[in-house]
This record gives sequence, structure tokens and C-alpha cells, in this order.
Amino acid sequence: MLKLLKLEYYKNLNYRPFKVFTILYFAILIALLFIGLVDLDVFGGTINLKQQGIYNFPEIWNFTTWIVALLKIFLGLIIVFSISQEFTNRMFKQNTIDGLSRKEFIGSKLLTITIFTVVSTLIVFLITLFLGHQYSKVTDSESVFKEVFFIGNYFVKLFTFFCFLMFLSVLLRKSMFVFLGFFVYWVIESIFTVVETYQKVKGLQGPERMKVMKDDFFISHLLPLDSMSNLIPNPMMRLDMAKMMGVKYEFTYPTESLIACIVWSAIFVFGSYWILKKRDW
Repeated sequence: MLKLLKLEYYKNLNYRPFKVFTILYFAILIALLFIGLVDLDVFGGTINLKQQGIYNFPEIWNFTTWIVALLKIFLGLIIVFSISQEFTNRMFKQNTIDGLSRKEFIGSKLLTITIFTVVSTLIVFLITLFLGHQYSKVTDSESVFKEVFFIGNYFVKLFTFFCFLMFLSVLLRKSMFVFLGFFVYWVIESIFTVVETYQKVKGLQGPERMKVMKDDFFISHLLPLDSMSNLIPNPMMRLDMAKMMGVKYEFTYPTESLIACIVWSAIFVFGSYWILKKRDW
């Protein structure tokens, strides 16, 4: 493992986009976690998310992980560029000539993905604890750790997403094709989700439609992007102004989506390895 870590370090040390995007990502991530301290102008009015309860325990775990998860595509750029340059600069072929096996290549990329995910998760965890203890109305132990599972969901979400990008990078090799392929897949999955949802709720009204949306099984929820999205629901209904409007927040732990993400991660990792073995590079 140490050998692979050193290999990745020296490869990326002289790759300027890797260093620039890494620094920018973590700087923006930290800044975004403090967004609640700034007054936001929305539709001509001013909203302060801190006053709306964004930093209250236990809701803060949902808010912070959902907000910073929006940046995952930014960190995904680093993963894609790091892998794609291996093929465009013919480094992969040279490394295999020098004795690096395909299993070690996948292992080195998986190690990079894991390190980024762990560091990102740890930063979010520590800053969330700090902000919560500074600005939350309640700080008793039960409230503080009641929804800490969102941190675990955040880790799984990031790791699955990066494994997906690794798979596309190995499959398509050029970064431009990777992002195009990701966009095409996103459109296809979105269309499938809309069509399935329409078929489920067609002809239903009001409460019946909501019951189907809540209780019925949707195949689309097991697809990669949807299963990742379901791990951390949109927390905006938990704002104080949403509660004043009578909006009710309901959350059931997405066990099926969690299992789906773990399965997809394994598929993407082994799929990447299978492509490397089968192709004549």
C-alpha cells in the first residue's frame, strides 16, 4: 500500500491541475460550511440560514452534508483528470512495462479515492461539530449525535460517485468523453426516473399520489445517481420558515439506497479492473 501511495504522490505532484483543483475544492468546501453566517439575498429578501436553524442539532448533520455534497462533481474533476492523464500521456503503458500490474493500478486509484473521501468526510465532521456547538440551540449528547449517520452516508455517497467516475475514466480514457458520457447517463437515468414515476402515479390525486411516492418500490431508486441522491435528502423543509408554513419533514432511513451504493461501488471497481484486463493497451 505504501508503494502505491508513493507512486500516486509522485505522479500527481507535478500535475498542476491536480494540485490546483485539490486546493480549490477543500477551500470552497470549508467556506461553504460557513454559508449560514452570511445574509443571502433571495428574491429581493434577506435570509440568514443560521437564524433559520441550519446549525441546530441534530438537523445540522443533514444540512452540512447535503450542501457540501453539491461540490462532489468538483472533486470528481480531480479524479477524472488524474486517471485520464495516465492514458493520454501513455503513463499507464509505461507503468505496466515497468512492472505495475493492472490490479495495482486500480488499487492505487482506489487508494487516492479513499484518501480524498476520508479527508473530505473528516473535515465536514469536525467543522459540523464546531458550528453546532457554537450556534445550536441544543447541545445535549442525544441531540448532537442523533443524526450523525448522515456523515456515514456522505462518505458512501462520495466514494460511490468517485468509483463511478473511475469506471468511466477507464472505459472512455479521455476526460472530455468521460464528462460527456456522465452527462448522457445522467439524462438517461433522469428520463427513466420520470417515466417510472409517471407510470406509478398516473390517475392518482393528492394523498393517494403522495402515499405511492412514499411507500411504493421504485426501480430507479436503485440506479447509481438516484441511490446516491437518496442517501442525503434535501433539508430545506427543515428550515424554520418551512415549519412555520406547515411543511412536515419526514425521513425514513434509505437502507435500500445504501446497499445499492455499496453494490454499485463494487461493480465499478471490478468493472474497471475487468476493462483493463480485457483491453489491449
